[in-house]
Amino acid sequence: MAGKTKVTSEEALAYHLEPTPGKFEISSTTAMTTQRDLSLAYSPGVAVPCEAIAENPATAYDYTTKGNMVAVVSNGTAVLGLGNIGALASKPVMEGKAVLFKKFADVNAIDIELDSEDPDEIIKAVKLMGPTFGGVNLEDIKAPECFIIEQRLKEEMDIPVFHDDQHGTAVICAAGLINALHLSGKKIEDCKIVLNGAGAAGIACLELVKAMGAKHDNCIMCDTKGVIYQGRKEGMNQWKSAHAANTDKRTLEEAMDGADVFLGVSVKGAVTADMVASMNENPVIFAMANPDPEITPEDAHEVRADAIVATGRSDYPNQVNNVLGFPYLFRGALDIHARAINDEMKIACAQALAELAREDVPDEVAMAYGRKLSFGRDYIIPTPFDPRLIHTIPPVVAQAGMDTGVARRPIVDLEKYKQDLMARMDPTATILRSISARARAAQARMIFTEGDDVRVLRAAVNYQRSGYGKSLVVGRENDVKEKLESVGLGDAHRELEVVNAANTRHLSTYRDFLYKRLQRKGFDNQDAHRLASRDRHVFASLMLAHGHGDGMITGATRKSAQVMELINHVFDAKAEDGAVGVTALLHKSRFLLVADTLVHEWPDENDLANIAERAAGVARGFGVEPRVAFVSFSTFGYPVSERAEKMHLAPQVLDQRGVDFEYEGEMTVDVALNMDAMEKYPFSRLTGPANVLVVPARHSASISVKLMQEMAGATVIGPILSGVDKPIQICSIGSTVSDITNMALLAACKVG
Repeated sequence: MAGKTKVTSEEALAYHLEPTPGKFEISSTTAMTTQRDLSLAYSPGVAVPCEAIAENPATAYDYTTKGNMVAVVSNGTAVLGLGNIGALASKPVMEGKAVLFKKFADVNAIDIELDSEDPDEIIKAVKLMGPTFGGVNLEDIKAPECFIIEQRLKEEMDIPVFHDDQHGTAVICAAGLINALHLSGKKIEDCKIVLNGAGAAGIACLELVKAMGAKHDNCIMCDTKGVIYQGRKEGMNQWKSAHAANTDKRTLEEAMDGADVFLGVSVKGAVTADMVASMNENPVIFAMANPDPEITPEDAHEVRADAIVATGRSDYPNQVNNVLGFPYLFRGALDIHARAINDEMKIACAQALAELAREDVPDEVAMAYGRKLSFGRDYIIPTPFDPRLIHTIPPVVAQAGMDTGVARRPIVDLEKYKQDLMARMDPTATILRSISARARAAQARMIFTEGDDVRVLRAAVNYQRSGYGKSLVVGRENDVKEKLESVGLGDAHRELEVVNAANTRHLSTYRDFLYKRLQRKGFDNQDAHRLASRDRHVFASLMLAHGHGDGMITGATRKSAQVMELINHVFDAKAEDGAVGVTALLHKSRFLLVADTLVHEWPDENDLANIAERAAGVARGFGVEPRVAFVSFSTFGYPVSERAEKMHLAPQVLDQRGVDFEYEGEMTVDVALNMDAMEKYPFSRLTGPANVLVVPARHSASISVKLMQEMAGATVIGPILSGVDKPIQICSIGSTVSDITNMALLAACKVG
């Protein structure tokens, strides 16, 4: 169980105050630097799209932000954990909601706080703002007014209106319930379901569960006065009456007796251990009250070890978190210019979330969550940190919207849509998409050297199951099996080919080859045999050298210098042999290569020219036309320094070689990357910002890469080993499963 995050009042206030008040700002997506820009953005140019929209209102989605803009609307009458604090005091919450929309689904959102508790006033205000937005997210409005407001707006507006407190909770609850029933071997139509808390979220949960197949006669709803039964008069309204049960049970305790499922959106302590004990076998308990659940997982498990428990809290497994739903529901709805978000779209979202939880969990998710995750009783709902959500949920929501006729503009190519979603949120996606396609076409047999590491094994499974080719794992059969079983991938053991010196018929061939290479370097035949049979890096290199694999991945468990030394027993992978290390950086949709980050300690001008040529080849391997800059602390001879002389001479070496790519230097990084700075040097041969930086030494390359990674959050791929006869890629010790898989794809494509 991850520890609960503690936040002080001072920290919270400082977070909202600095660096500027609030949590987001508006930035322009078009140029606004010249008089011409001003004329296009405003008068007179703006008249043209205005006239187009007046003639055809649908073009507002083409010429304005309407199609990617959501209003987050609240009057602050039911703020989670705070109650009726009013419109103004709710603003930090609504700003936060807007930030979540942007962070998780790249949806632009504006918070709108309405200072009224009159449903008619709120309905009128929101309806009047309809032309501005592609959707409306109602938030923290108390019941029953929230029902009235949402229903009227859905009837009177032609864009999606969605009260997240109701439907967001319902969707995530439904996703968890699908998997909980899957694990317990029960069908929803057979389950006896008890819901406690007849407010907005509770009613929405029960409505969606019924829409998914739960029978009305098997469902009992309770409120503070007990069971909502047919004929009850006290504390009733039309929304509760719709779920009144034909039962003689009158209390929550009576309703829980023999129940299969408990759904709670009520108050702390509403459920006792005795109630849990009275439930059927493998009970499902979703105690979603915030900030404290109806019963804690510890208390529930104390009396029922077979219980599957979820809560609304992040410090317990199985958190029912709305952020898993609303950003992606709106993303899918906006992208089809939907008129509404209907039950079919919500159910599609829930089913997709449930299916995602059953898949192998990326390392990034486990690190963010603080523990290893695999599908089971303590992991039935994906976490908000899962990067796959953005390209998994919106497509199924969009498809459901198209199938049910609420789409104005259907998506023709859903596969391309998925790729576009990946590129929208992950700057590596656009480039990796082509790498992925090429790797799948290559069908390379990939040697994963370190079969004793779980990350490597999972990457090997990913590589093979994703259809890229055959994974060959160097390791011991039993060890590989045990490690795969430990992460819930025991069935993958039979799919992988496990190779080692004990089960290969090629060992004598490997030994003889190695002896011929090393016999004049102080190694005798016994030394060669020992290296070939006992060192996995040497053994894997020998496999590759003899064509018993098409590429090789290593380095996840040992320092790169040590790995390079071992590889050099089999291949010529030293600086003097032409080997170069190139690292790719991806940040805010910018792609940049830095070299040399692996091999050359202190290159001279000829080495630097070699590095530039190799790095240019890597750039082309990524599908990018290279523009090389030799970077230094000086620009074109100023300030003068002996240390920068080699950076000045390296371009001259390339002049003599007549290479076929752009290059320039020496120059500072800002001149290399910023065209405004480069304009001061009109003689520069670069036609755009550099995308390959050749740096003076390995240490400066390493510093640059790590600084970008840590301070700017850049995505790092590499270092990519170039200039070796066979495709070999060396991961870093801190590599995630995704990192290792990406390196395998580069090896398969022979990038380098």
